Amino acid sequence: MAGTDEESLDDLPPSAKLVFKVLEYNGPLTQKGIVEESMLSARTVRYALERLENIGIVDEDVYFADARQNLYQLDGPRKAEADGGQEACCAE
Repeated sequence: MAGTDEESLDDLPPSAKLVFKVLEYNGPLTQKGIVEESMLSARTVRYALERLENIGIVDEDVYFADARQNLYQLDGPRKAEADGGQEACCAE
């Protein structure tokens, strides 16, 4: 079967889905920011970010305000795939 190895957002644990939603609503955050917003443990957030990075939904970048930390954000093209191709609609 083709594609059975590929993991998607639907296949991830609830903690990873929560981290995805936190990033979706709040934009780029450090790991500490995600911990504060999600109220998950730091270890759980690290694991969730690792899973999201492995499937290409989250990008890791340098946090310029404090180079010891990383900034996590949703990857644009992969975000649309994770949302099922639906984009947020504006009010008319």
